Amino acid sequence: MSDPLVEIIQLLRPQAIFAKGVSGAGRWAVSYSAFGHPGFCAVVEGQCRLSVEGERPVVLSKGDFVLLPATPAFTMSSLDPAQPKHLDAMQAARDHKDEVRHGRADGPPDVRLRGGYFTFESPDADLLVSLLPTMIHIHGLDRLTALVSMFGAEAEEDRAGRDLVLSRLVEILLIEALRAAPGQDMPPCLLRGLSDPRVAKALHGMHGDTERAWTVSDLAAVAGLSRSAFFDRFSRIVGMRPMEYLHAWRMAVAKDLLRSGQVALDEVARRIGYGSASTFSTAFSRHVGMPPGRFARSG
Repeated sequence: MSDPLVEIIQLLRPQAIFAKGVSGAGRWAVSYSAFGHPGFCAVVEGQCRLSVEGERPVVLSKGDFVLLPATPAFTMSSLDPAQPKHLDAMQAARDHKDEVRHGRADGPPDVRLRGGYFTFESPDADLLVSLLPTMIHIHGLDRLTALVSMFGAEAEEDRAGRDLVLSRLVEILLIEALRAAPGQDMPPCLLRGLSDPRVAKALHGMHGDTERAWTVSDLAAVAGLSRSAFFDRFSRIVGMRPMEYLHAWRMAVAKDLLRSGQVALDEVARRIGYGSASTFSTAFSRHVGMPPGRFARSG
């Protein structure tokens, strides 16, 4: 059976950039500008406060893990309030220090974190990331903390195969974080859809058989719901109408196939459920703004 989560991560093609340690002592606060790329951190010891733009502030404790698929502006601070020091996220990403210290410079830290940033190589990243929540906060999953430690240790070494290992660790980190996320408590998104047994059946159907000429009635039957009940439930939980989601996913798959340069146009059309290359070309041109042939040649 296909796994929508794994397929989306594979299509995003995450690539590691860097990882570093962060610590703080005393009263401190730092405010970062929006970064756009995905970021993550795990709390190794102590506590701190995290305020992400558009989300409720949360207290992070030892063992907590946070994933920000698009890293909006955020503030991190000690539990005692302090005036934030404003930092440029892009500049911070270029800083190659092994550890950044906030607040009091001497003595043991009150909190230690390990975090990093990475990128998605796919030009469709904005579309696919829009299917994920703004912030994913997971409590006490030792496996995630261990993965972040492995990521950091590998990033610090210049050994053979380093980039490949980091890329694989990022993929595993993403999968572990996304499947551990409390989907039912989230705003409308793909993870919430996958946590709903009825909607998940339809999502697995779409991803598992992209060649099929799906209709809303077909998907409703797979989900075991009436057409209207399924349409309302899918739209409310995922945040997109069923055929809107299917069309977006098909076009993302088509782009990936076209970029490879190894699949003929009529075969691309067949693989994503179009009866002819001309019908597919019309739909693709409307969606992307250029015909598939030109898109493939553009690389």
